[in-house]
Amino acid sequence: MGDLIGGPMESAKTGALSLQLRAGRGRRGAVSPVRGRLWRAQRGVAMVEFAVVLPVLLILLFGIVEMGLFLYDKAVVTNASREGARAGIVLKSPKATSTDVQNVVTNYTSNYLLTFGSQNTPVVTTSGTGGTFGQPLTVTVSYQYSGLALGRMVAPITGPITLTATSVMNNE
Repeated sequence: MGDLIGGPMESAKTGALSLQLRAGRGRRGAVSPVRGRLWRAQRGVAMVEFAVVLPVLLILLFGIVEMGLFLYDKAVVTNASREGARAGIVLKSPKATSTDVQNVVTNYTSNYLLTFGSQNTPVVTTSGTGGTFGQPLTVTVSYQYSGLALGRMVAPITGPITLTATSVMNNE
């Protein structure tokens, strides 16, 4: 009995001959001429597809990193305004001045803000410092985010990105 292709029977133990015939190889293991031409014609397709997809993947990766840095800096600016407000409302004698609150915010942001070499310093505005019990103290921190690569490329088009946080606490 012969194989479906008309060649000899496959081995009962391994079936190796039929696998060779099904894979497009002849009796001596050579690649058939039709499959060889198709393989050579498709050899560069993977490289072209990779060249098309790589920029999209890199932009996506850098966008994710950039967004993470943006959210981290936003959290730092928010915490800095909260720390400044807390330093300004604590009951002590003498009461904290506007300069004391600004120093607390500046120290916090200089320790935790990711700037990547940019010289942007946060702008701190306060109102209600030195107030009496129950009066609100407002601390506003504004910071111009410069970003890494994508942030700097987008900034000329959209304008600077400003992160702002405001904290209001009552004096003790």
